[in-house]
Amino acid sequence: MTASERAGREATGAHAVDLEVARDGAVLVLTMARPEKRNALSESMLRALQGALDDAARDDAVRAIVIAAKGPAFCAGHDLKEITAHRADPDNGRAYTDGLMRACARLMRSIVTHPKPVIAAVQGIASAAGCQLVASCDLAVAADTAEFCTPGVNIGLFCSTPMVALSRNVPRKRAMEMLLLGEMLPAAAAADYGLINKAVPAADVMAEALAYARVIAAKPPVTVATGKEAFYRQIEMPLAEAYDYAAAVMVENMMHAESMEGIGAFIEKRPPDWSKA
Repeated sequence: MTASERAGREATGAHAVDLEVARDGAVLVLTMARPEKRNALSESMLRALQGALDDAARDDAVRAIVIAAKGPAFCAGHDLKEITAHRADPDNGRAYTDGLMRACARLMRSIVTHPKPVIAAVQGIASAAGCQLVASCDLAVAADTAEFCTPGVNIGLFCSTPMVALSRNVPRKRAMEMLLLGEMLPAAAAADYGLINKAVPAADVMAEALAYARVIAAKPPVTVATGKEAFYRQIEMPLAEAYDYAAAVMVENMMHAESMEGIGAFIEKRPPDWSKA
């Protein structure tokens, strides 16, 4: 068992049944493994994913992460039965629901701020917070039979937290269309909207996601982490502020050993040796 596999098992603890942790070279593969629950983001699933991602952030051997799932659904969002069970609490479940939403928000922020790129491999339906999970990942590959939706409006629970990730990934009119209609969106349309990078035959989803991950894993790690952080920070800034910030980041990047090695290799017409950096 590799260090990352041990870390993942320790992270999931008693909830290891929720998540399978594996390694493909420098790529960490996290597979949600509760198909009978449609891989819902239950309290235990959130904890398992959060723990595995936290460990991966500290593991220098991990250069990229793929989040996948088993069964016909990628992720059905929150476990509504679990939430409803807490209606019997003295506060009608308010404290429990507040804690759950905060844990989910933390997970989504962790993906965006993670130093390693995170890729969703979507084999089936991604709905509500499951759609939010896809939108939060840096890249996403989906089966051409996969579908996406934010259907909360249909049951009196507007998808307000999925809206945060969705509205930052697709045009506003498209986001509002998904949020207000609550209808299934085919993978081809999701690719057109920009919610996913590509739709491929179902049998090719994991291979395509791993192909992305392996290419990224071969890149200089500090450069990738620097670029990912800068991308998400600048996109929220006004234009002038974004350029000032990005220029400062580029200067710091230029001073790093990775840049020196990469530029030197380019000038000398040789492959870069990132171990020198």
